Amino acid sequence: MRIRMLLLSSLLAAIGGFHSSRPVTSVSDLRSYSGTTSAGGFLSISVNPVAHTLTYSNISEAHDGVVSFVENSDGIYEINDPEGILLAAYEIPNHGLLLEAANAGPDHDALALITAVPVRDISLSTWSSHGYNYMQFRANAGGLEVGSARIDAHGNLSTIAYWPFGELSQQGSAFHRGGFSGGSMQEDGSGTFLRVPHRDGDFDYVFGTPNGMFDIDTPNGTILGLKKAAYKEFDPSFAGTYKAFYYRKTGASVSVVDFGTGEPSLKIADRAGMLDFEGGMPGLGSATVRISAGGQLTVDDDHGNALLQATLVPVADAAYLHGTGEFQDPCFGLYTFRVATASFQQDAFVGFQDGEVLFSSFKAGRPWKTGTTYDYLYGVGLR
Repeated sequence: MRIRMLLLSSLLAAIGGFHSSRPVTSVSDLRSYSGTTSAGGFLSISVNPVAHTLTYSNISEAHDGVVSFVENSDGIYEINDPEGILLAAYEIPNHGLLLEAANAGPDHDALALITAVPVRDISLSTWSSHGYNYMQFRANAGGLEVGSARIDAHGNLSTIAYWPFGELSQQGSAFHRGGFSGGSMQEDGSGTFLRVPHRDGDFDYVFGTPNGMFDIDTPNGTILGLKKAAYKEFDPSFAGTYKAFYYRKTGASVSVVDFGTGEPSLKIADRAGMLDFEGGMPGLGSATVRISAGGQLTVDDDHGNALLQATLVPVADAAYLHGTGEFQDPCFGLYTFRVATASFQQDAFVGFQDGEVLFSSFKAGRPWKTGTTYDYLYGVGLR
């Protein structure tokens, strides 16, 4: 498959004011990143700020490309890609890179968000004996999951996740456990990522930064892990202004599909996401994320329209996520809010680390019935 499973936008950027590019005088300023695509696709990316080119290699699909870009006054790179795959990018040099992409996914027809971090030497021991909060971003099956990941001294990964779509649609449990053995991870010869093989011949790609992010690119999307905090309360040091890229799908619904039996069915393949028949209107964009010292969050698109507004609450204090006893990790450093009425329910989640913010939201009509529509949103920001 072509790299069309590539990128969409998403690592945000900025601090109290947005980052402005520094002058570049030498090709030694070449910057290298590893990236994951919300429609699936593991990328090696380099930015040449002298030639104004971006070179990528889709390792998942063995496809390479070089595109040129022009930096706009707001710091966003306007990309000239003859194939129409890469649309725009935002970079804080040697800290994070966000990309918007089209023609992504298994059918080469999806929009997607790419989140990339600087290439670092890593191994299985890089993340052993650590705990992470994570968000999974994808372009189907309700778009998102949030949860906890723990890696033991041997590199074995165990996860527990909350799936908002699963709760409201009643398409199975909202809580899921998973993971894989550290022994299944294969270190790449470059020393910068690991592979986890699937039975069908595909791979998950594990990468990230020491003492920072723990990221996995899967055939079905992006998993971004942030180290757990030491306590549950909102840390005022997270306050500030971030610039972000986001993916949004509105009016999504599950279509009636004939699975070869001659009978219509609403069965969803599974939460891991083979929900290729999810309808809706997808879109990409840039946003401004503002967070007060008291945990008041606003996310506005580049036209000033509000995408999210909330007062953040620690997941540890959200009784509705723990009442069943299934979600047993307090996830210190992960925050949420819920709005529930007779006609709809909305859940949102936010996490922080080292000048980065992850945010996601799922909203659906209530009560759930055939044809109920839902919206979801996710994005990444840098400060």
